[in-house]
Amino acid sequence: MASDHAGVELRDILGKHLKAQGHEVVDFDGARTGDDDYPLIVVPLAHAVASGKVERAIFCCGSGIGPAVAANKIPGVRAAVVTDEWSARDAVSHVDVNLLTLGQRVIGSEVAKSIVDAYMSAKPEGGRHARRREQIMALEKREVRT
Repeated sequence: MASDHAGVELRDILGKHLKAQGHEVVDFDGARTGDDDYPLIVVPLAHAVASGKVERAIFCCGSGIGPAVAANKIPGVRAAVVTDEWSARDAVSHVDVNLLTLGQRVIGSEVAKSIVDAYMSAKPEGGRHARRREQIMALEKREVRT
């Protein structure tokens, strides 16, 4: 987990929630104060996902939008901003999203907990969804500039 200044409270709540369920939670940024830059904070978290160091990641900020955009620049990361349980489940089952971004200014902590529960319990589906995930990964390989 990680956050910028606008998501510290939600990150802490969700971290406790996940630990209570028996999940191992790695904090990638510690407590933050003042203004900070989410692109610089989300990159180590995204690299941990891309390298397989962590299975799934969660980033909390004000809206969730910017960190999702930034994280998706890292090959191997499939990030999505989610505001409801159905989208969280669908993001994993259809796209195998591995980095979830949540907006503390958008959703309350109880909704966030239900979203995280759906995200953590969802499994990628096969069939047409697996084919589409493969197409996304092929696109990523083709488009990555070195």
